[in-house]
Amino acid sequence: MPVMKRGDASIYYEEFGSGYPILLFAPGSLMAKVDDWHNLAAFDATVELANDFRLIALDLRNAGRSWAPITATSGWEDYTADHVALLDHLGVERAHVMGQCIGGPLTLGLIAAIPDRISAAVLMQPSGRIGPWGGAAGGFDRWRAALANHPEATPEVYDSMRANLYTKDFVYTVERDFVRTCQTPLLVLPGNDDVHPYALGEEIAQLAPHAEFVPEWKKGEALVAAKKRIREFLLAHVPAGAAASA
Repeated sequence: MPVMKRGDASIYYEEFGSGYPILLFAPGSLMAKVDDWHNLAAFDATVELANDFRLIALDLRNAGRSWAPITATSGWEDYTADHVALLDHLGVERAHVMGQCIGGPLTLGLIAAIPDRISAAVLMQPSGRIGPWGGAAGGFDRWRAALANHPEATPEVYDSMRANLYTKDFVYTVERDFVRTCQTPLLVLPGNDDVHPYALGEEIAQLAPHAEFVPEWKKGEALVAAKKRIREFLLAHVPAGAAASA
């Protein structure tokens, strides 16, 4: 079983295809894992892009086959540290990133941490919030209810982690000021519900200086066109000379 160790954390991952690397963040809130890509009838990135790219998918910490300790200070920075460590573990110096749902915040958090190592990114129905926090974080509560083997995590620890993750608005992991200065090319495909607000995807695309917005993409001809555009976008932003050596 392919596992990357970082301190006490164990992060499970799988690879598909070959070529220039893309780190994939599956949908599924904090429970996101490799297998969630395979459950997407519309767009399984591990299949759709495998002819052109080396695809690296993972189970997030404390999802699927990954495990990490939970503390009162646990937050998005721990996820980002896992993802940087995974790239290091695999010897990947530069990569694209694709994230759906929770993968939107995770992708932007990774770009903020290592901007020179992320060559382009695709954000599909990024999750987040426009406006003040009303205390709702259903994804967190479902994740917490499904966990086992965490005697260190008291109710107070969980409450602290929940606040660390969800009290910020926008995409949780970065501020709007960061997106305004983000030099990474972005392809943004918005969501259309309370968890993945259309307005959030639209605002990301408006703020980022090198962003392209695909307003309709989930069904029929729009989905066919979006798949084509995703592939074209990713291929267009492969760094010169990188494909042959990836």
